[in-house]
Formats: sequence, structure tokens, C-alpha cells
Amino acid sequence: MDFDQNNNFSQPPVTPVPEPLHLPAAPKAKRPRTGWKILGGIVVGLSILGNIVLVLMVVGLFMLFAAGQQDMFLEQVVRSGPRTAKIAIISLQGIIDDRQARDIYKQLRTASKDPHIKGLIIRIDSPGGTIAASDEIYNEILMYRHDQRKPVVAFMRGIAASGGYYSSVACEKIIAEPTTITGSIGVIMGYLVLENLLEDKLGIQPVIVKSGEKKDWPSSFHPPTDEQLKYLQDKVITPAYDRFVQIVADGREPLNLADVKRLADGGIFAAAEARDEKLIDDIGYLDKAIDTVLSLAGIENAQVVEYRKPFSFTELFGSYGKSILRIDRTSLFELAAPQVMYLCTVNQ
Repeated sequence: MDFDQNNNFSQPPVTPVPEPLHLPAAPKAKRPRTGWKILGGIVVGLSILGNIVLVLMVVGLFMLFAAGQQDMFLEQVVRSGPRTAKIAIISLQGIIDDRQARDIYKQLRTASKDPHIKGLIIRIDSPGGTIAASDEIYNEILMYRHDQRKPVVAFMRGIAASGGYYSSVACEKIIAEPTTITGSIGVIMGYLVLENLLEDKLGIQPVIVKSGEKKDWPSSFHPPTDEQLKYLQDKVITPAYDRFVQIVADGREPLNLADVKRLADGGIFAAAEARDEKLIDDIGYLDKAIDTVLSLAGIENAQVVEYRKPFSFTELFGSYGKSILRIDRTSLFELAAPQVMYLCTVNQ
């Protein structure tokens, strides 16, 4: 307690308590309006949908472009010369099948549309293949010669035998490299007999229901009889052989049917022997084939080009996503069915 000078009690001065500060309340956050939320969702959705459509369009354009490339062949210059006079090289390589026949057809069509083409070289490195595909290529070359009235020269490399030789006979002249193997005029047929494997090893008993005795001749489920072998010889091998001999006689003057039959035992010939037997015209390299076309076309110089397919993802990964290893009923049938071919079993 406090006392003054007269000992009177006095209260200490009261310190005023400051009033609390009243700060203005923070403004409440405004909630976005529902309409803006909906609009934002629509914009995001449209953006996602647009991206999906764009991706689909790009994929579609790529597939369309890749499909279009299947019919395209680009020119690669092999030897310089005037573009107003060109010689085109068309390649036939590997086993002859339907794909090879289609490629040759497309290349011949490309050449037929080019007014500057003065002649063709069919470069062949093939042991042959199926009868149908070999005959189609032969026919397409003949049709080009007939329609375009331009020289076509076969140039053989490595091996050009059986179906490979069959195709070359359609050309006006045949030039072979010194080491080329050719000939093999004849027909071959082969298939697997699975009787012992299925019945003895696996215990599988094949059941065949047929409308006639010869319907399953030949069959992979039992060895052929002498009657069946004669039937195949008369109905399949001989007609294909006779056609082979006839087209060689037609295309390789001065050879006649008797001359060709003497040579048509399936045997092969080196280039020098083939020239001596009139199966080919001359021995040389690509320059020799080019000079032959120039001479036949009656021109002194030309630009030499080679037709090549552009790079395509569809061929690298399979056409439109089809698996290279796809095995279906058709593939199994093709593996089991007998194959009749213009094929040389010698490779180089």
C-alpha cells in the first residue's frame, strides 16, 4: 500500500487497459462458380479428345503412306548418262514365288510408264521356284516386249537355273557372268511321308474320307505306290516338263525341241558350256549387258538406273501388324502339301 506525506492512504494510479484492436476480418475466399468448373472440364476433355484424334490421324496417314509405298519403286542411278535415254535394271533374286512375280510385274509397269526408257536388263540370281510364279514372270516379260517394242536383256549372276532360266528365256538376249550356274531344265516334286512318325511314334491314326480313289494322291500319311507315282508323273511332272522344254525351244533359236530335250535332263551348266550349247548368248559382266541393250536399242549412251523399293516399316515388321511367325491352317497345309517346282537344288 502507498501513503502520502500526511500518512494518508492513497491508491496507486490506475493504468488504463488498452482496448483490443479490432482488425478487419479477412475476406472469405470466393468459391469458383459451378459454371466455370463445367467449362474447364469441357475444355480439358476436348483437348484430350483432340490429341487422340490427332494421333489416330497421324497413324492413319502413316499406314496410308506405307501402303502406297508398296507399289512404288525408286530409281537409283548406276551409271550416269542422259536422262532422256535410260536403261532400267529389274532384279529377280532368291526363290521365285508369288511375291517375286508381283514385284517384277510392278517394276515392268513402272518402266512402261516412263517414256525415256529405251531398254531393260533383267538381273537374275535365282535357283528357281514355283511353276506358276516362274511362268507369270516369263509371260510378263514377253508382254512388255510385245507392247513396248523395246529390247530386254537377261543378265545372270551367281545362279540362274530352273525357274530362273525359265524366266530369262523370255528376254531377247542372255548374258551370264563367267561363274554363273544355269540350266537345270526340269521339274521336281517333293513331300514328306509322316506315317511312321504319326502312327508308330506318336500313336496318331489319320482318318481320310474321300470321294474317289485318287482324291488324296499323293498323301503325307502313307508312302506312294507305283501306280500313284506313275499317276503323278503323267498328270503333273510331264506336262510341266513339256512346257519348260517348249518355251526354251521357242526362245532360244536355233535350238529345236530335240536339242532342248537332249539338254533337259535336269543337269546344270557352267557359263562357258551353256554358251556352247546355245542356252545363253554371251559371257560378261554388267557392262556387257548394258552394251548389248544399247546396241539393240540403236543408241550410243544412256543413263542406267536400278529400281529399288523404298524403306517400309510394313515390310520390316510385317504387313499391318501380321506376325512373321504366324502359323495357321493355311501355313500348315502349305508345309504338308507336295510342292511341284522349277527349282535347282544346287546353290552357289
